[in-house]
Amino acid sequence: MSNGEQLNLFRQPNSQPSTPAEINTELIPTNVKIPIPQGSYDNMELLTQHCQSCQRCELGATRLNAVVGRGNIKAPIVVIGEGPGQNEDETGLPFVGKAGQLLEKILAAVKLDSEKDVYICNIVKCRPPGNRVPTTEEIAACKPYLLEQIRLVNPKIILLTGATAVKGLIGDRRGITKIRGTWIEWEGRLCMPIFHPAYLLRNPSRERGKPKWLMWQDIQVVRAKLDELTV
Repeated sequence: MSNGEQLNLFRQPNSQPSTPAEINTELIPTNVKIPIPQGSYDNMELLTQHCQSCQRCELGATRLNAVVGRGNIKAPIVVIGEGPGQNEDETGLPFVGKAGQLLEKILAAVKLDSEKDVYICNIVKCRPPGNRVPTTEEIAACKPYLLEQIRLVNPKIILLTGATAVKGLIGDRRGITKIRGTWIEWEGRLCMPIFHPAYLLRNPSRERGKPKWLMWQDIQVVRAKLDELTV
């Protein structure tokens, strides 16, 4: 099939956008080599329904729930994590465990509302067994959904929490300690790598130069940049 003939895998040609009841989830390509075309989703509801039925990688066979996202779907900031843990898998919502509670506190410290100012999601939508790091293949299988989420939200700023999120979205393999707190332009958007809240839980010291102190510096920079961009 040539590029010109390649069909949108989620709609019939010349058809109107489907309602959730009309979506045929069997049309989700199970082969990661078959792309999900950009612009396949008109809204987050349809994307969420497809994720719940997705079997593009082996994680689909072990999940309880696909964990798509939460927050304002038109937020100025998107926060991207690594992958769901047990609490997230059970609830179907990202960042709801201890790391999520700390993230809420970090955002609130600079007057960012997680329900208004932020949309939160992960590199992969299904929990890797044992909370292991997602594989390259799993990240590749799920990345089209993430790209569609970013397109639909259209944020001014993307926060990448931890090295897996950085590598998964923008392909930068440098350690998080080397690039955290720096602005990186990706696809015309401003991205900032920051420490994952789970890392901060393992390093609770607030002394100058420690991870929690550095996170405080970073989130203040993010707040200032958002204010600058929304003037």
